[in-house]
Amino acid sequence: MTILLLFACVLALVVIDVPIAVALGLVALVAMLVTQGLGSLPNLPIVLYNGATSFPLIAIPLFILAGAIMNASGISRRLIAFASSLLGFVRGGLAMVSIGASMFFAEISGSAVADVSALGSILIPAMKGKGYPAPVAAAIMSSAATLAVIIPPSIPMILYAVMAETSVVQLFVAGVVPGLLGGFGLMGMAYYFARRYNLPREEAFRWSRVRSTFREAFWAFTLPLIILGAIFGGVVTATEGAALAVVAALFIGLALYRELDLRHLRAAMVEGGVQTAVVMLLVAASALLGTYLTEIQAPQQLARTITEITSNKWFVLALLNLLFLLLGMFLHSAAAIILVVPVVMPLVRAVGIDPVHFGLIVTINLGIGQQTPPVASVLMVACSIAKASVWEVSKVNIYFIGVLLAILLLVTYFPPTGLALVNFFYR
Repeated sequence: MTILLLFACVLALVVIDVPIAVALGLVALVAMLVTQGLGSLPNLPIVLYNGATSFPLIAIPLFILAGAIMNASGISRRLIAFASSLLGFVRGGLAMVSIGASMFFAEISGSAVADVSALGSILIPAMKGKGYPAPVAAAIMSSAATLAVIIPPSIPMILYAVMAETSVVQLFVAGVVPGLLGGFGLMGMAYYFARRYNLPREEAFRWSRVRSTFREAFWAFTLPLIILGAIFGGVVTATEGAALAVVAALFIGLALYRELDLRHLRAAMVEGGVQTAVVMLLVAASALLGTYLTEIQAPQQLARTITEITSNKWFVLALLNLLFLLLGMFLHSAAAIILVVPVVMPLVRAVGIDPVHFGLIVTINLGIGQQTPPVASVLMVACSIAKASVWEVSKVNIYFIGVLLAILLLVTYFPPTGLALVNFFYR
């Protein structure tokens, strides 16, 4: 009952447009004052500080910065050209290019908003210019961007790993197969719309163009090899890999492509700083609420209540899927993870759910939440770029969301989809 009351208060504040971080901190502060009195206040600054200084969290601003530098260095443009040379001959080839470029961009940025902002600003106008209806162009780009939170490295996965105290690297590995399946599934749906609207092919397939665009994008291809190869190979941690990503992106942008100047670098650093501040403020504020819930043993009470009803982990997973799909409609992924994961982890462990498996499920759920109004952060960016109404885009996007839901169900009820590689390499 206490958990529901606290969550209801947070959602009520969010609905009246109070910033999420402020809502979390305010509810936690009032709860502590009511139940523990003024004596609890001296510890608050320490809790806030400790909440935002976890070592794995340093990876978040670094991956954000690497993605911003990559976009400012002309890397995105080269990736699009290469994807077009491979996929442009298919009917609706530009839609395939959008999804393929998003899959590659996901291997560096870890952020769906960064993906749709960087690639959508180029590809959505290009699709509209080729005769794609604006809602179709926006839906394709928006849903493809969600792959950035499934394919490693993924910022939501980093947050989940910190909150659930599990392995970031194993989560990254678990996301590889579902991310690829999601990409191919979205391509299949895009082909359906290409046939339905008789969308054009871009150009005939030519090996000469594949070779030339590959040469131009060669150094861009080394980024995921350096980052993910070092992380998966155990050479560096995920946090050190994020630092490596920044260094590699700077070197490629400044020394090899020579398109990154001080003005673009400054803009990338400011963008990374702003996004980081938002996430870290959320983490710090949530630490207050998490501390209070831990002190009153709310997570343990929730676990006992649900296990008294059922101890079947598949039924529990169905309930948690519904919970996170609902939360994803109203909260950003970072806020939902920070707010809910620490509360449900005792339940997850009590019924025997693998924390890495559950982390992948949470990530896909919240990726879908980025497509479902009213919050729908990624969908809103795509609609803004396409100059299309959210309602019109959502009527098309529901088909692409169906593909993502199918991946969610496959991952949930056939765990080897995500865990086979994890078990092979790490267990």
